Amino acid sequence: MSRRVVRQSKFRHVFGQPVKADQMYEDIRVSKVTWDSSFCAVNPKFVAIIVEAGGGGAFIVLPLAKTGRVDKNHPLVTGHTAPVLDIDWCPHNDNVIASASEDTTVMVWQIPDYVPVRNVTEPVVTLEGHSKRVGILAWHPTARNVLLSAGGDNLVILWNVGTGEMLLALEDLHTDLIYNVGWNRNGSLLVTTCKDKRVRVIDPRRRRVVAERFAPHEGMRPVRAIFTREGHIFTTGFTRMSQRELGLWDPSNFEEPIALQEMDTSNGVLLPFYDPDSSIVYLCGKGDSSIRYFEITDEAPYVHYLSTYSSKEPQRGMGFMPKRGLDVSKCEIARFFKLHERKCEPIVMTVPRKSDLFQDDLYPDTPGPEPALEADEWLAGKDAEPILISLRDGYVPVKNRELKVVKKNILDNKPPPGPRRSQSASDAGLSRPALEEVLEEIRALKETVRAHEKRIADLEHKLGQFTNGTE
Repeated sequence: MSRRVVRQSKFRHVFGQPVKADQMYEDIRVSKVTWDSSFCAVNPKFVAIIVEAGGGGAFIVLPLAKTGRVDKNHPLVTGHTAPVLDIDWCPHNDNVIASASEDTTVMVWQIPDYVPVRNVTEPVVTLEGHSKRVGILAWHPTARNVLLSAGGDNLVILWNVGTGEMLLALEDLHTDLIYNVGWNRNGSLLVTTCKDKRVRVIDPRRRRVVAERFAPHEGMRPVRAIFTREGHIFTTGFTRMSQRELGLWDPSNFEEPIALQEMDTSNGVLLPFYDPDSSIVYLCGKGDSSIRYFEITDEAPYVHYLSTYSSKEPQRGMGFMPKRGLDVSKCEIARFFKLHERKCEPIVMTVPRKSDLFQDDLYPDTPGPEPALEADEWLAGKDAEPILISLRDGYVPVKNRELKVVKKNILDNKPPPGPRRSQSASDAGLSRPALEEVLEEIRALKETVRAHEKRIADLEHKLGQFTNGTE
């Protein structure tokens, strides 16, 4: 008889446990909006949760240490005129958070280290460019102040938050509603999933799809996709029989999956949370009461089931703490913030160890709060890996750093030669409507230039294919 060899892994015994009742955040009216975002964002300083709000959209920000019952008059972040659909903390500044809303805008907020007395109503900058609701946000992993937004207009926009301007608009790449967007490790590529059943790998600076796969999962329900550290793509979706399914793909050979596994029958879309340091992916279904986790390795079957954390109550949403916010003295390798109807419950994932010493194998150096690039460098074509830090002595969050927005004034640019050439707007005695007409014309011209640039890029690509195909 052959003995079954058990695969060796230090993560075979990851142990999930909820915190004690007094360490939860109670009396929070979590948003009831039907949108598949996680509704919660956390970092080493704060937990932010999208909440129910009359007459607009709001989210609450609580210092991590402020557990227990939340005062019903606790200030909210309110500025949107319709429900907030997604929030995301800036990876390079723990006091800066972006919010996206049904009101078509993205707002970026500076959250002070102290608890403000009244609602925060003034964003640092409002980003306007979408024509329909904005449901997805993702900060660039290595470039300072670069923020991605995706909306119901099937448009992906990249912004420079430091200047409040649009860097790139990825039009005509998606034919239907975008379900999710994820960056790769150095921010050179994007992966998107869409209602048209395609998973696309996009080079945003060249505004081009570099790889795509139609229907990685055959079911009609939404697909999610993320990049792994190795550059593979991990997907969750549904089979034709409505079984939930996960897949691992190599974008350079998108036809055949590296791995494809059926899981269970349930309606909830599986939200994947990935830890590149340990190569563990955690799957949290909306409406599920469990978190399943898998280790991704380079040996068959490539996606190895580890275990399931189960609880009694279903989750409305989920926040995932970055590695630098974890307690290394307790061998904590992940922390989730599970949203219930009226509370937020932290769940701690640990790898039990007998020793009290720092566990090097559990905590390789991890991305720190310093960006590796400026927005302009990235836009010009430069890439850089994240700047890593050691967690040996634990991570101490940096003091409040203010986000300064220096808006580029369009009117400072030299006007084009021709009949319109004149003095400054005020000297010319331009009224507000006339001024807005000028601005509108500038915007239209910029759009035309962008369209021509895209056409030139496409033609050059065709030319390249033609010359490569001939001797």
